[in-house]
Amino acid sequence: MANYLLTEHALFEMGRRGITADMVYEVFVSPEQRIDVRPGRVVLQSRISMGTPRQPYLLRVFVDVDREPPEVVTVYRTSKISKYWRQEQ
Repeated sequence: MANYLLTEHALFEMGRRGITADMVYEVFVSPEQRIDVRPGRVVLQSRISMGTPRQPYLLRVFVDVDREPPEVVTVYRTSKISKYWRQEQ
């Protein structure tokens, strides 16, 4: 079981953006990609479908991993998947 803390800012943005705690949990425990942003911070991201009709999005979860438990600092979705998706090299 993943142990992490959702910051007040992350909870606010989740509510504002229609992102559920279950969606964040799924990305946190099983991200399609992990990108190091700077020492102590990573972005966990996965492709999802949301809305009616269903549309593809990239759900990005920013996590401070230099503390225990790790803290989710913000979350957002974007339709610009190719802008943030890292091709395997």
